[in-house]
Amino acid sequence: MKGPDEIRAMRCSIHACEAAMAEMAAATRPGMSEDDIWAVLHAANIRRGGEWIETRLLATGPRTNPWFQECGPRVLQNNEILAFDTDLIGPYGICTDISRTWWIGDRPPSNAMVYAMRHAHEHIMTNMAMLRPGVTIRELVFGGHQLDDRFWAQKYSCKFHGVGLCDEWPHVDYPDHWTEGAWDHALEPGMVLCAEALVGEVGGGFSIKLEDQVLITEDGFENLTRYPFDARLMGMAPGQ
Repeated sequence: MKGPDEIRAMRCSIHACEAAMAEMAAATRPGMSEDDIWAVLHAANIRRGGEWIETRLLATGPRTNPWFQECGPRVLQNNEILAFDTDLIGPYGICTDISRTWWIGDRPPSNAMVYAMRHAHEHIMTNMAMLRPGVTIRELVFGGHQLDDRFWAQKYSCKFHGVGLCDEWPHVDYPDHWTEGAWDHALEPGMVLCAEALVGEVGGGFSIKLEDQVLITEDGFENLTRYPFDARLMGMAPGQ
């Protein structure tokens, strides 16, 4: 549970991270290596008083499936997916853990990609809507959005997890990993959780990774994340 000063520090860290993400988006071009793209985020975080990054989770094209491959020398091609998870320690030593998936190219993404993106977005938004004081971890595990069967095998390791100075407990599992009695707790105001979604098929050519950072308030929740979702992957026309 976070106090008022910690929440203010977290807002600052998230703002710095999202500004760094915007710089990375503006710099990203086909022909850049994954390492080159990730270095923009890292440099922009440090420039704003951030400290370090826990992981290097950025992948492009077919390297997004399966997830959890760290960035490397692969060169981004035109008309490919790019997915990342910030996992960075920003100003004041506070973790900002946001994931986004972008479409990089001059043609529209495939219908399969748009469906997967919308499904992932629905997953985190529907699950987020359950958040309020008094809701138990068990209710979060067994309630909310149901992933399509074809995405189940490669779902993320949790629906939600705590965040503060780093990724923290609680760890809100999916029902098939629930352990009775492990988390007999209810949410309280001041807790901060990250809502997770990973949508991709076994053997598929891409994955969609999304994640928002959310504060539990006295009467519900506040999504602290402001960075938009990729409009083309959401199937939205320009200007929508």
